[in-house]
Amino acid sequence: MRKYFGTDGIRRIANTELSPELVYRVAKSGAYVLAKHSNKAPTILIGRDTRLSGTLIESAMVAGFLSYGANVKLLEEIPTPAVAYLTRKLQADAGVVISASHNTFEFNGIKYFSNKGMKIPDEIEEEIEDIMDSGKLNELSAVSEKIGVSEIRTDLLDEYVYFFRKNFEDNIAKFNKPDFKVVIDTANGATYKVADKIFNVLGINHVIINNTPNGVNINDGCGSTHLDMLKQYVVENKMSLGIAYDGDGDRCLAVDEKGEEIDGDKLLAIIGDYLKRQGKLEKDTIVATVMSNLGLNKYSEQNNFKLIQTKVGDRYVLEEMLKNGYNLGGEQSGHVILLDYNPTGDGILTSLMLIQAILESGKNASELSGILQKYPQVLINAKVNSDKKYDYEKNPEIKNAIDELQKEFSGNGRVLIRPSGTEPLVRVMIEGQDKILIEQKARKLADLIEKNCK
Repeated sequence: MRKYFGTDGIRRIANTELSPELVYRVAKSGAYVLAKHSNKAPTILIGRDTRLSGTLIESAMVAGFLSYGANVKLLEEIPTPAVAYLTRKLQADAGVVISASHNTFEFNGIKYFSNKGMKIPDEIEEEIEDIMDSGKLNELSAVSEKIGVSEIRTDLLDEYVYFFRKNFEDNIAKFNKPDFKVVIDTANGATYKVADKIFNVLGINHVIINNTPNGVNINDGCGSTHLDMLKQYVVENKMSLGIAYDGDGDRCLAVDEKGEEIDGDKLLAIIGDYLKRQGKLEKDTIVATVMSNLGLNKYSEQNNFKLIQTKVGDRYVLEEMLKNGYNLGGEQSGHVILLDYNPTGDGILTSLMLIQAILESGKNASELSGILQKYPQVLINAKVNSDKKYDYEKNPEIKNAIDELQKEFSGNGRVLIRPSGTEPLVRVMIEGQDKILIEQKARKLADLIEKNCK
């Protein structure tokens, strides 16, 4: 089991749990592991979101990399997928994003990307941890002329803007309409500058909200985790579509013209249908996770899609896509991977694919999102002892209760039990046709788990 890295890099309270000393060790060890097969001084890109602690963490990372002998290009405030894209385009040895994604400002985190622009696999993270705790860090110090140097390269953001212009400008210009109006919520996060640039260059009629970061207002009542403000804005201002990104820009959720949410499952269905009609959906397959709504399964069955579900985490979605040659996958939370463009979730890319699908269809957003009918879904956290998070799997009473529920649903509902990766919780998720009934059953099952796993 990994000591520092979780399901999405390292994420902790900045300057206490995620101390500069720890960051320095992560950087120095990471530079060694990621570049040990290179015959030259490694080059590493660093980007960050807008949270207050970003420059503190960045300084510690730079010190660790330079101390090893790596050279650093500082991208400053930039979305996570832009770092992934630029790492691959510039053939850098690695990329690092300093962000805690959708978390509140006091958290921060570290995500590594390989030279292929993908999050590094579990085994590489484990190798980094081994070096961090091995006592060998002093041996990895560069001396004299081998010490690394850093440079600020905020100009590289324009490369990311050009990527969208190259891929979307002609098609959107062909179908765009002046009365198609979009409001974009950048969550006071990493997309606050670049989203406006991209939508301007593509000629999309848009308004930006929550684009005045002050270091502490990232994700604060806004963005993809807090859609109420966006829903209200869309309806009151008669917008065609609302777009919400999270703090680091790798997620996107949307709101239709009626103020109804378009979540990650609906985005997968809309974009999947759009690509399939063009003959561009590889193997007519969508990759999602076990947390996707049962409605996505039913939609796939009825429309001759193949749906493959992985364990939770966009890295596992990507692994499945790469292994079997699929090009569309994602999570209910709004991480959507369009592998023909970028090997990581990209909020701006997802929103542009959605806009393209809407414009080409000639329909409004609510008509298009209506292709998927979602089942009511209830999620309840059972509080358990940290050492007993997996005991439910061996408990006959709990297993019997789960089996009985599955029989009762007869294919029109499901039960999913998942221990939290970071907290002393077991998550009980139930889907079914009757929301009141599944709430009662989820509460009863969560109580049973709490009783037996204290």
